[in-house]
Amino acid sequence: MTTIPDFLGVELDLFLTQGWGWALLVGLYRSLLIAAGAFVLGLVIGTLGSFGKLYGNRFARQSLELYTTIVRSLPELILILVVYFVGTDMLNKTLDLVGYPPVDVNGAAAGIFVLGIVIGAYATEVIRGAILAVPSGQIEAARAFGMSPALVLRRITLPAMLPNAIPGLSNLWLIAMKNTALLAVLGFGELTQVTRQAAGATKSYFTFFLAAACLYLLATLISNLLTRRLEAWSRRGMA
Repeated sequence: MTTIPDFLGVELDLFLTQGWGWALLVGLYRSLLIAAGAFVLGLVIGTLGSFGKLYGNRFARQSLELYTTIVRSLPELILILVVYFVGTDMLNKTLDLVGYPPVDVNGAAAGIFVLGIVIGAYATEVIRGAILAVPSGQIEAARAFGMSPALVLRRITLPAMLPNAIPGLSNLWLIAMKNTALLAVLGFGELTQVTRQAAGATKSYFTFFLAAACLYLLATLISNLLTRRLEAWSRRGMA
């Protein structure tokens, strides 16, 4: 009969002696790296998209509305598969037409690109709403003082909209971090894929998926702590 100490000893042996613990940490690092790249790309897209929706011409506003509607309507998994397989096929056919050899699209690069496009659609609406929450009187007062549009943006709009945008953007960061698990369908060695490999090789499914869940939870708790600090900093001097 297997006792609890014996069971724990066997499970610890899987993590320490057989090296699966280090493999999970490497997978977590890759997941966070992809999530960070996707979030930064999405933040850039969201910032440009929000200003395009608010201050762009009619064509820009309609194009951005179409972009945010389509991306938010489709599951991320479908977008990943379309970009990776269909996009790679179209790219190689184009290269073949101009006389260049085919290329293999890196799974991590495809994941960052697709998740960045998805995060950008949501970030566009988050930042747009935060800008609209800025009291118009502050902007009018800045213009009355003769500030240029760029100066108004830097000194008034961005500092005033930041406290309203941080909660929504922090949620998008958590979504980006969790959505990296979808890259397992491409065979990329992020945390979920490594967990599946470890569980399949050792048949300790409960142990490894519980460990992966704990790592995701730890990353979330640290992210929430940093977000609260950032939000407190952005609200300094406010009532």
